[in-house]
Amino acid sequence: MPDNPQFSLRPATGPALLPRIGVGVDVHPFAVDDRTLSLAGLTWPGERGLEGHSDGDVVAHAACDALFSAAGLGDLGTHFGTDRPELAGASGLTLLGQAARIVVAAGYGIGNIAIQIVGNRPRVGPRREEAQAELSAAVAAPVSLSATTTDGLGLTGRGEGIAAIATAIVFPAS
Repeated sequence: MPDNPQFSLRPATGPALLPRIGVGVDVHPFAVDDRTLSLAGLTWPGERGLEGHSDGDVVAHAACDALFSAAGLGDLGTHFGTDRPELAGASGLTLLGQAARIVVAAGYGIGNIAIQIVGNRPRVGPRREEAQAELSAAVAAPVSLSATTTDGLGLTGRGEGIAAIATAIVFPAS
């Protein structure tokens, strides 16, 4: 069906300036050692940490993947893979900030990121606003955070780890 010029999202010349949407998912099991949980850019004292090459922050990792997916730039492993020893123990918030810079350098603006944590612990509600502020500052765009459980099903339901699912919207900057 041809574009109707009255309702077209295409400029008179050049490519369409449509937003792009990306999805990211990350899952990590709880660590066997006594590390503290890093989640949504925050440290959660008294909560068991997650395994991972970096700090295991599934929220930040899923957000990175969503940004890279939206911009067509690969994924977390492409940019911050386990083959990079200098990233061992790196902060997920630092990786998220770097992912945002990579996306912007590729010619995109970041509209927003929505992230859902899937797990039994920690209780996110009391620190939601604090986490959203940290994540939003890292990407210089709005980030919203929600949480749910899986009613006892799967790795997260059995309390063996935490997952996160993120959706990002980016748009061509020019």
